[in-house]
Amino acid sequence: MEAPAAAPPALAIHDVSKRYGRHWALARLSYTLPQGRSLLLTGHNGSGKTTLLRLVGTALSPTHGRVEVRGHDCVTHLETVRREVALLSHASFLYEDLTAQQNLVVLARLLGMDSPKDVADELLTKVGLTKRSDSPVRQFSAGMRKRLAIARLLMKSPAVALLDEPFGELDPAGILAMEKIIGELKSSGVTVILATHLIEQGLALCEERLHLQEGRAVAA
Repeated sequence: MEAPAAAPPALAIHDVSKRYGRHWALARLSYTLPQGRSLLLTGHNGSGKTTLLRLVGTALSPTHGRVEVRGHDCVTHLETVRREVALLSHASFLYEDLTAQQNLVVLARLLGMDSPKDVADELLTKVGLTKRSDSPVRQFSAGMRKRLAIARLLMKSPAVALLDEPFGELDPAGILAMEKIIGELKSSGVTVILATHLIEQGLALCEERLHLQEGRAVAA
């Protein structure tokens, strides 16, 4: 009897470089993250963390090299990868004139979910926005927008969650809530790739660490 094939890594970065004009945001980066592990990305502003997350999330294509998510190339299998990943970015991409509940209902319908309103209400409770479910997003603080954005990510039920500064703009209660959500994602089998300047929180949540400096890996 043949042994079962080994599962592909959650993330595989093969000699990846990314250039913006004359500036190299990433340079000859290679890294492999096994399934069942989560990754903390650290580095100063401009080190390449956000660029790497956007490559994994298919928002960008590498200038050189290859990025794979769960065995799927992020360029040639773009739609497959997009079904596997969800990105929490600096930009929330929320509908400003819709309420918090309406924002989530729209996504639930796009995903073909049954009872979109019930799904939306459950997630709003999870992220602590129940009392503001009927408020338009344009009235929200930056921290409230971050909470709503994470609710939208959770609705997608990704295999890989890409979190770019998830603790930014959150108050202490919001940080605790985000830590709990990340822990629950990991417990449910989701691979978390987390970029943050809050090193202590990140180290407590992730088993692996990749430190970037000027687009290169200097510690892993």
